[in-house]
Amino acid sequence: MATARDWEKPIRRMELLLRLKSFPVAFKMLENKEALSEIPFMRRPENKMTMCQMITLVRNFDWTVGADLDNFLSPMCPSIIGLTDIPDAVKDGTFRSIVWVQTKEDGKKFEASIPRIPLGKYEAVVMAPLVYNPFDPDIVLIYANPAQMILLINALQFEDYEVMEFSCVGESSCSDAIAKCYLTGKPSMTIPCYGERRYGHAQDEDLVMAIPAGMMDKALRGLEMLYRRGIRYPISYAGAESDVTKAFPAAYGGIEQLEALRGNDNRLLLGVTGGIATGKSTVSKMLEELGAPLIDFDVLAREVVEPGKPAYEQIKAFFGEQVLAEDGTIDRKKLSDIVFQDMEKRKKLESFTHPQIGVEFFQKATEIAAADPNAIIQVGVPLLVEANLQHLFHKILLVYTPRETQVERLVERDSITKVEAGRILDAQLPIDEKVGFADFVINNEKDLAETEKQVEDLWKKLKKIQAEKQAG
Repeated sequence: MATARDWEKPIRRMELLLRLKSFPVAFKMLENKEALSEIPFMRRPENKMTMCQMITLVRNFDWTVGADLDNFLSPMCPSIIGLTDIPDAVKDGTFRSIVWVQTKEDGKKFEASIPRIPLGKYEAVVMAPLVYNPFDPDIVLIYANPAQMILLINALQFEDYEVMEFSCVGESSCSDAIAKCYLTGKPSMTIPCYGERRYGHAQDEDLVMAIPAGMMDKALRGLEMLYRRGIRYPISYAGAESDVTKAFPAAYGGIEQLEALRGNDNRLLLGVTGGIATGKSTVSKMLEELGAPLIDFDVLAREVVEPGKPAYEQIKAFFGEQVLAEDGTIDRKKLSDIVFQDMEKRKKLESFTHPQIGVEFFQKATEIAAADPNAIIQVGVPLLVEANLQHLFHKILLVYTPRETQVERLVERDSITKVEAGRILDAQLPIDEKVGFADFVINNEKDLAETEKQVEDLWKKLKKIQAEKQAG
């Protein structure tokens, strides 16, 4: 069966970020059972089975499993996925009252509460490890412990936040994951029931979430962004009896500094970012001409590593004289070559430079606002999103061009090949992913006149925001 995309790379990355111990399961309903024969490496049950047994064969045994109504042990499982109706003895509550509830009336309410895919549309179901790219799934089942699952929830909430509401009918809880996800089109998490633990071998700590296949990229983007912000699995312990002040993100303890940076005057801090070769400098120059003073983090980054500065001494002590030029200054190319290949060394370098850049930024912003309390201060930060600095600014501007245009400009500007330009871009957060973090986007793909018009429109909007701020 042909697939619309290759799932291997994103699923392997998700498995790594969450340290999953079983395969994410591709789950697909088929309108015609004959389509089962089109699935590669298909295994059909040799005996009557439950759905949770089939899921376990996929996520733990590495199998591709397909089934129609005749392969199921009883009507209970196939009724949840719309392959058959339930018998009258189930509808009237008799079945559930045998074990799970006190009365037939309770059993009737129980049965009526179970989410089910409507009858008549499907004839079969197929499941396989998604990493093998077996078919285009409808939903994806992920089994994880509570710590892993809350990070997955956080990841799904990272863009377009909404409260996630989950349910558990009790026994037959697969309906709360699988059927509910089909019916709502939203992720659905639940606690595997007694049956799934008894027959499907779900472990004590297991939870299960069904995610619409179309939301898997969103989940992975969220996990990546949380990882960059230090939210990772396994979750490290700060200590129940210790002072955890330093373990909290800066956003929790830096409110006073943030308020001082933003000031109580009418200044407006505009964070300007983009990607390599998108034209940030061009847009910043246009904004300067309209009256917005510029604080450039690239300039600050060079200034804080000048000889005699604290960051210079720290870099020299840690990396050694191998990163120095003949005149004793930092050789940025040598240093870049080292940290580009080693994430831990890059983080060490950032721990030397970032605090000093922050000090310089605060000082320059304060000086500009002291001279003009109504200043619209643009702050150029190439890695604004990657460094999680959005909270420092009143508004964020993204200078955007499509990746293809970035490649073309890099090839022309630096006299490199398209392959080399692609590698440079691959080392950065994709420009399309940055769009969701921006309050304003200027598309710098066309000619300068078009860009200038967009900048002038932006300037009017910023002045309006500032006027409303002052009036309020």
